[in-house]
Amino acid sequence: MMTALAAAKAYAATQNTGIKPAGGGGSDGGMDFGAMLKSVMTDTVKASKHAEHQIAAQVQGKAELIDVVTAISSAEASLETVMAVRDQVINAYQEIMRMPI
Repeated sequence: MMTALAAAKAYAATQNTGIKPAGGGGSDGGMDFGAMLKSVMTDTVKASKHAEHQIAAQVQGKAELIDVVTAISSAEASLETVMAVRDQVINAYQEIMRMPI
């Protein structure tokens, strides 16, 4: 079963960014989970804006169709990754809330 931390680590590995391992209080230069999420959201927004600019350029005749398709595909992949991580975080939160005290 995929956990939120595993999903975040997998995404970080594909983006060449380091996140601090769970319980690893040392300062090894990796970013914390919150900073990693902020970075991922920023990258997703940038990918979406790039896709929008490519679409506008295609409409004006200034871009090739393959560039538009590639930009849209990249933005879609980024958004799907963010949504998957979000779903895992929500599931983890709900599981914690169900735990007896």
